[in-house]
Amino acid sequence: MSDTVNNKAENVPAASAKRRVLSGMRPTGKLHLGNYVGALQNWVGLQNEYECFFFVADWHALTTDYADPSAVKTNSIEVASDWLAAGLDPERSVLFIQSHVPQHAELHLLFSMITPLGWLERVPSYKEQQTQLAEKNLGTYGFLGYPLLQAADILMYLADFVPVGQDQVAHVELTREVARRFNQFYWGPSKTRSGRLLRGADVPEAKRAYVFPEPQPLLTPAAKLPGTDGRKMSKSYGNFINLSDPEPVVRQKLKTMVTDPARVRRTDPGNPDVCPVGDLHKIFSNQQTLANVYEGCRTAGIGCIECKGWVADNIMAVLAPIQERRRPFEQNPKLAWDVLEAGSARARVVAQQTIERTREAMSISHIYEAPGGSK
Repeated sequence: MSDTVNNKAENVPAASAKRRVLSGMRPTGKLHLGNYVGALQNWVGLQNEYECFFFVADWHALTTDYADPSAVKTNSIEVASDWLAAGLDPERSVLFIQSHVPQHAELHLLFSMITPLGWLERVPSYKEQQTQLAEKNLGTYGFLGYPLLQAADILMYLADFVPVGQDQVAHVELTREVARRFNQFYWGPSKTRSGRLLRGADVPEAKRAYVFPEPQPLLTPAAKLPGTDGRKMSKSYGNFINLSDPEPVVRQKLKTMVTDPARVRRTDPGNPDVCPVGDLHKIFSNQQTLANVYEGCRTAGIGCIECKGWVADNIMAVLAPIQERRRPFEQNPKLAWDVLEAGSARARVVAQQTIERTREAMSISHIYEAPGGSK
């Protein structure tokens, strides 16, 4: 891929009155039901209301998996295939790869010059992940600085909103602080009535054109999606159901799923509110099925195998059309790669505009200006 910015008009996202949303996912390979319920399903709906930028966060993957990045490219294609199959539309959203927009790295570097170290050390996930991933050496600048790279990802596109879960709000707040700090130091040029170009402290506060807005978190509706062992669905736990799993695999995984521990025997009554299978029903089943589950479980009128069969039916009703749309990308992975490349070209145009504004505000523009502001 060339890092030359393509300025052709067809690569520039059309001007939109819609507010802008930015989010990304690490390329972990095929997505599972937890990814769909926790983020992807929401992204698909956001396309109808917002101008959306969604990216594969391959540089972020290196913050924890730097020792072996060999699967990053393949995993990026898998993620994009699931995005497209689930309903993300490259005509309505810009889908791109983070590392194919090198301006992200430049903005990250510029932000690193003004961000206090303590801001990064206090991000809650910094120490949490070091504990959870104790087998990895995470004492690197890249791991410490990944929330700042995340801030650059967001602010690059002047995003109004970032769809996140409650556990990610702290990252958005850091982004807001970085934007606020940058705007305190730097702002766009302003002209007097005589045409003289003012910069820096010479610009009256009322006339300062700040470069970065302060984005707001757009909280994703929280849904408890347990894995087959009852814990949160996660690849690290091996308790997941992929969006691309064939129906026999889905049904087999669900057959092994833990249930209400009170139901030792078929004749024992249970409680769907303390059963992981019951939690799946609350997400995927309609009200009538849910009523049947509550009645049958509490009276021991149905067994766990039957209950699991019902939820499998409803999960497959969601997965079947996704898998049908995914099939062309499985047969020809380059189709998904081409979507990402086209989206990356569009993203580079927007990113270059932001970088030029940033450089100008910092008085490090690549354009020569003679004294007095003439170019």
